[in-house]
Amino acid sequence: MTVRALAIAAIALPALATTALAQSVQLLGEYRDWSAYSATESTGPVCFALSKPTEVSPSPDDFSEAFLYLTNRPGEGVRNELNLVAGFTFAPDTPATISISGQTFELITDKDAAWLLDPSQGENLAGALRAGSTLVVEGTSDKGIRITQTFSLSGATAASRAIESCTG
Repeated sequence: MTVRALAIAAIALPALATTALAQSVQLLGEYRDWSAYSATESTGPVCFALSKPTEVSPSPDDFSEAFLYLTNRPGEGVRNELNLVAGFTFAPDTPATISISGQTFELITDKDAAWLLDPSQGENLAGALRAGSTLVVEGTSDKGIRITQTFSLSGATAASRAIESCTG
């Protein structure tokens, strides 16, 4: 990931948490198509792995950068929380899906973000991330266009291991 990506991650991180981000985000490592970071919030350490899509089809007219996050917040008991910043606005009240190696996970969407509809599926999703080779997100834009984003899972295992032992 570039310095620009790190800056974007620092800006996007508040979308993952309700409290303000402290002064710094630290790069834990770059692992092929994934990177791992740590930071400290008022509630304690937050550690996250992120990746950008390798393909977006079709690319929406208003498309900006997209990121897929896997986050741990040990102080809040949060582990393997998935968050997608899609880079486009989802159609209101329209779910999206993630597919990995034949497994499908339902997402709830809000504006340009999505999370697991069933947060208890976080461990299953994290296991699929580590075992799979690609992750595909399908969602409908606010213009009614079905958009597919493909993420490489190369490096996802190493990045998820890096955030497991993170203390902020």
